[in-house]
Amino acid sequence: MTTSNSYSPIGVFDSGYGGLTILRQIRQLLPQYDYLYLGDNARAPYGSHSFEVIYQYTLQAVKVLFERGCRLVILACNTASAKALRTIQQRDLPQIDADRRVLGVIRPTVEAIGPLTKTRHVGLLATVGTVNSGSYGMEIHKLWPDVQLTGVACPMWVPLVENYEFDSPGADYFVQKRIGELFRTDPDIDTLILGCTHYPLLMNKIVKYIPTGVRIVTQGEYVAKSLADYLGRHPNMAAACSTGSTLHCLTTESPEKFHESATLFMHEEAEVEKIVIE
Repeated sequence: MTTSNSYSPIGVFDSGYGGLTILRQIRQLLPQYDYLYLGDNARAPYGSHSFEVIYQYTLQAVKVLFERGCRLVILACNTASAKALRTIQQRDLPQIDADRRVLGVIRPTVEAIGPLTKTRHVGLLATVGTVNSGSYGMEIHKLWPDVQLTGVACPMWVPLVENYEFDSPGADYFVQKRIGELFRTDPDIDTLILGCTHYPLLMNKIVKYIPTGVRIVTQGEYVAKSLADYLGRHPNMAAACSTGSTLHCLTTESPEKFHESATLFMHEEAEVEKIVIE
């Protein structure tokens, strides 16, 4: 793909395909911008890796997007947001380019839940890495100190989605098991965060097993609104992002498989290029 000096897309990164659910809603709200998506599919899923490995992988991906002209990058990956975002913002960005920005998906999600929960009991379903990081709990405590969070890790959910098993009978077992564990731990939960961008594809299963009246918070809507608000408050960054309404996708695995998944996650065709991250 050829680029010019005026090409400065908004970068969106995920370890796999799940971030496409975030990208779809961002583009619905902000269709005028150019977007460059990077899925590190060859090394996915990130959820079970150590802090250091996730940080290293995420920093490598951010640098690729910067090299491709991005001045603003969204980590549309909860695990990367939980385990790498703060270090990249505080340690790496000042050395790379203090004018560039990397944003995550946890803060916008947490900002949304305060007005939604009436019982002040919130559940989190996410990857092992996201749950163990404690990032959601820390962010919730800062904004909503009266909210009690209970998290359950769902290690099989991402593989189910990545292998197109999210509508299979086998998926019911794993979805029911984790939701049951969560609500046995805290029956007062009235708001449920799906803390992984893959999980919306399991929604048909999830709604079967959650108690009546529980509100499900998916992230795309809130991340998109938060990004629009951010660009509104930072007009210099908004002006630096190019507005050609284009989408280009990068993958570290098979372009054919990515194209198939992009159609599933975003409901549209995507131009895909294979890259190697070193």
